[in-house]
Amino acid sequence: QVQLVESGGGLVQPGGSLRLSCAASGGIFSINAMGWYRQAPGKERELVASIISGGSTKYADSVKGRFSISRDNAKNTVYLQMNSLKPEDTAVYYCVFAAPSAYWGQGTQVTVSS
Repeated sequence: QVQLVESGGGLVQPGGSLRLSCAASGGIFSINAMGWYRQAPGKERELVASIISGGSTKYADSVKGRFSISRDNAKNTVYLQMNSLKPEDTAVYYCVFAAPSAYWGQGTQVTVSS
């Protein structure tokens, strides 16, 4: 059974940084794409960043220049480096793998507050 385990969330002050990790286990193969979504209270889930097998990346306009997505294929792990965090980045962050079915992590809370 495939499982995605996220880590790295927490409370950070505005302007700070966090690094999220998401590791897959359970025999996942042929991962086509990896991504991070987030959902703030009262809002719809939105795509934050994605990376495909060739390494190309995409970002939501709201995080461009501040967030960076990367992957370690050998470890079946995807990362999200978040810099210059803002209060509006506060949300539950979810990782997703497309292999080709979609597998979701359980979510990790990121809170940006002074």
